Amino acid sequence: MTDPLSLESQVCFALAVASRNVIGVYRPLLEPMGLTHPQYLVMLALWEQAPLSVKELSKLLRLDPGTLSPLLKRLEAVGYIRRQRDGQDQRVLAVSLTPEGRGLRDEAEKVPPAIVRRLGTNLEELQELHRSLNRVIAAADGAHH
Repeated sequence: MTDPLSLESQVCFALAVASRNVIGVYRPLLEPMGLTHPQYLVMLALWEQAPLSVKELSKLLRLDPGTLSPLLKRLEAVGYIRRQRDGQDQRVLAVSLTPEGRGLRDEAEKVPPAIVRRLGTNLEELQELHRSLNRVIAAADGAHH
């Protein structure tokens, strides 16, 4: 019988190692664009539906605003995004893409197929893994409430 406390049998350990390793595969693809992985996630959200408020972006990315704020400041400093107060509600900070940020999307479109190649797996396997992870995320979300 397997020890229930063995490191290798822990789901949390497998998820942590997989996360670090997969993010490491992204790094050399993102560096030429001047993006870290968390910044890439911000850009993905904005390419999909900019402009977004910081609150909306925080919810989409599942990051607290305190973690998100430095990412946004760096993206603004390199000229990919603009943060400005909403005209109707000064409490709302809107995040939009600059022309440079929109233009970066063309380069970013090369990332997903390169990741599939570098992981040496097929798209169907990755899609099934994605579905499984989303089920785990939903279950963990439910366990928190």
